[in-house]
Amino acid sequence: MIEVRNLVKRYGTHTAVDHLSFTVKRGQIYGFLGPNGAGKSTTMNIMTGYLGATEGEVVINGHDILKEPELAKRSIGYLPEMPPLYLDMKVEEYLQFVAALKKLKRHQIGEQVEKVIELTKIQDVRGRLIKNLSKGYKQRVGLAQAIIGFPEIIILDEPTVGLDPKQIIEIRELIRELSKSHTIILSSHILAEISEVCDYIMIISKGKLVASDTPENLEKQLKGTEQIFLQARASEETVKEILSSVEHIVHMSVEVLEDGITRMTVTPEEGFDIREDLFFAFAGAGCPLLELQKTKATLEKVFLELTQNEKQDSDTECLEESEEEETDEGNL
Repeated sequence: MIEVRNLVKRYGTHTAVDHLSFTVKRGQIYGFLGPNGAGKSTTMNIMTGYLGATEGEVVINGHDILKEPELAKRSIGYLPEMPPLYLDMKVEEYLQFVAALKKLKRHQIGEQVEKVIELTKIQDVRGRLIKNLSKGYKQRVGLAQAIIGFPEIIILDEPTVGLDPKQIIEIRELIRELSKSHTIILSSHILAEISEVCDYIMIISKGKLVASDTPENLEKQLKGTEQIFLQARASEETVKEILSSVEHIVHMSVEVLEDGITRMTVTPEEGFDIREDLFFAFAGAGCPLLELQKTKATLEKVFLELTQNEKQDSDTECLEESEEEETDEGNL
């Protein structure tokens, strides 16, 4: 459905997207995950034709986004991070205008507008000026313009940014509903948002694709780095002596806290659960444990491990953001 091949975007000497390649298949929710400034918005703007690539190509349903933009864009609905709303228009009037821009037939416009108004739950504000709406309703109107015409692919850049918890939940539910009949690409730097709604995750760091898999498989990548945290009221020497008697420990660190408490971090060999061995070892030495906890690999850990060296030059970020905002403004 979508093929991104060796995509590069440079701003002066800064490379925002660095030889990025991936494929999007039909009928799933894909998540773009990465720190701010990682290149997510730039990639989406290139995929939708808002920006031109320095190198590489994007093919939508067999149509190159640069060579056949009109044919490629027919398959795409796009919600930028800043929704492209005309604030002095009323909601229903604006959606009718968008439908006309998308070249819907005259007799289809009324039906399409009614469908998206109902789907995005904006019936109560359909006759109001967009500039008088709350942030949450503006986001819903932006989503309505993206899905009008019901394109096969819906691309959403940070769709819940600035929303309150209730609005975030509502937008997530709407995304799940849309996924029943659309392929959705969702960009976010919020881990919970990606893990909640996405079937497949692509992690971007410094403009490069550093991981691409299901949330479950990404978490399994760190299975071998599970650790056990312990605390005991004992000296450092006593703790080290007890730990030395337990098999299948590949690494340990010991830290003495206040009140005679020592904290330990133990990394076992992959595939070994040594919690019981640790418990009986401390109990046999007459040294009761105050805490014993096993950490599990999570999407957060995968994200931090893959992007821990992510650093962006603030001046370049400002340049990238200003160019993206300039491109988004006035476009649909």
